[in-house]
Parts: sequence; structure tokens; C-alpha cells
Amino acid sequence: MAAGSGRFPRVAVLMGGMSAEREVSLSTGHECAKALREAGYDVVEVDAGRDLVARLAEIRPDAVFNALHGRWGEDGCVQGILEWLKIPYTHSGVLASSLAMDKSRSKEVFRTAGLPVVDSVIVSREAVAEGHVLPPPYVVKPNNEGSSVGVYLVHPGSNAPRLAETMPAQVMVETYVPGREMTVAVMGDRPLAVTDIVTDGWYDYDAKYKTGGSRHVIPADLPQEIADACLDIAVRAHQALGCRGLSRSDFRWDETRGLAGLVLLEVNTQPGMTPTSLAPEQAAHQGISFPELCSWLVEDASCDR
Repeated sequence: MAAGSGRFPRVAVLMGGMSAEREVSLSTGHECAKALREAGYDVVEVDAGRDLVARLAEIRPDAVFNALHGRWGEDGCVQGILEWLKIPYTHSGVLASSLAMDKSRSKEVFRTAGLPVVDSVIVSREAVAEGHVLPPPYVVKPNNEGSSVGVYLVHPGSNAPRLAETMPAQVMVETYVPGREMTVAVMGDRPLAVTDIVTDGWYDYDAKYKTGGSRHVIPADLPQEIADACLDIAVRAHQALGCRGLSRSDFRWDETRGLAGLVLLEVNTQPGMTPTSLAPEQAAHQGISFPELCSWLVEDASCDR
């Protein structure tokens, strides 16, 4: 793509920010900015802070590439600012972003759409420490963080966990689903592939972002029925939340239960775009280079609709 040939020749890439996922966002942002320059865009990298409105007024971008992760950048807040400024931006809008970031409310949407989810409750941090609020095994995690930040896996026979003070006052406790970890990226309304995520243990923050932390098998070696179900559920979840641009749906599959063992965990409206990230791998599997993927996201940018 020649410079200026697209709808949005000047692009501000928002990265960093103020969430627990700041470092991942910086990595994502730098990679995306590099790819967009290769594609011919005039790119300005912005470490998004409290002066964001003033910085964007100074830069006057044609569009914003949102490479932020976590609260504030992924939960509808930055999207609302960009709506107010009337600057087209990549990925999902205000409502879809806020719904997807709130794991409890997004599950309600998925249940209404007939998608498979597991039981969970929202309780106080103190209640978790006082005793098991669900039969083990279960998972305790923030209701509105991503990248496996602050996730506790409680095994049968274990004591109720004492959560770190950095955990929010209210947390989600969710039934643990054994089996394989899989994911599907959706580009527009097109599912790209099913990836099987292979780790030696829990798919935690280090497994996601450190080199060698996990191995990605693409396409996943699955029965056709399961692969088709993953692709279908990912698109339906993307549409149920009202996502646009790129999203990624995460699954667990208990092979011993067949199709009944397939569970949708969550939808990420700002999937990672680092060298070890899943969505760019799936795009490459479909013959879409990283610069082409980033360019597509920019040209898909809009204000909420």
C-alpha cells in the first residue's frame, strides 16, 4: 500500500496506558506501528496517558489504531473518548468493548445466544478466603482483566485461597473445565482457524507472552465436529457482543465429553499482536501478512455504529 492510498493515511497507534497489561500493550503497539509503516502509513506512536485528548488534538490523525490492553483501553473508556472526538478507531466500539471486558455480563449475553459457558459467581475477595464458594476445582480471576492477570486455580483438596491485595474487591469464581485450550480469531465475520495451545501447565501470563511459554498448533488436530463448532461459536460470540474488526474467542475442550465438553471462556476484543500472539499467526495461516492484517484493521476503522 502506497503512503496515503488508503482512507486513513495518518494513523496514531495507542499503546502502553495505565492497566496491568501495560508492557504487553507496548510490545503490541510497537509491532503494529512497525507493520503499518511497512504498509506505507504515516504513523505516530502514542503512550496513552491522561493527556490523550491533547495529544490527539496535536497529532490530528485520520484514524487511531487501538493497541491498548486491559482496563481503560479495552473496556469502552478510550473508545468513548474517540467517539466524542469523532476519530475513527480500530476494533470494537464502546458497548461491545465494555461487555466483553466484563466477564459476568458477557456470559449473560452468550447464554442468551445459546452459546456454551460454565457456571460462575461474582463474590467478594473476603468470601473467597473464607471458604469454597464453588466445589473445587475452580478458577478465581478478576472480572475485568485479561492476559491471565491475577488468575488462581484451586484444586480439589486445597484450602480456600487467600488472594493478593492487588486483586479487586469483587472477583469471579468459575467452574474449572479440564482439557485442551483452544482459540479462534474472527476477522470481520470470518473465522480464521482453530489453534491448539499446548503448555506444560496453566496457560498463564508467562505462557502467553514469554518466548517458549507455549506451543501453538495450527490448525488444531481436532475431530471435524469440534473444529466446526469452535469456528461457528467464535463468529456467533463476535456477533452477539456486537464486535467489529478483530476479536479472539478462547475455548476449553474436555475430550472425554465430546461436543458437550466444549466451552466458550471469553471473547477478547483487543487480541494481542506481539511476536507470540495467536491472531496474527492465524491470519498468516490464511495467507494474510502482519502488515496486511494491520492495514485491514486501519481501513476497517470507524466510530461506533
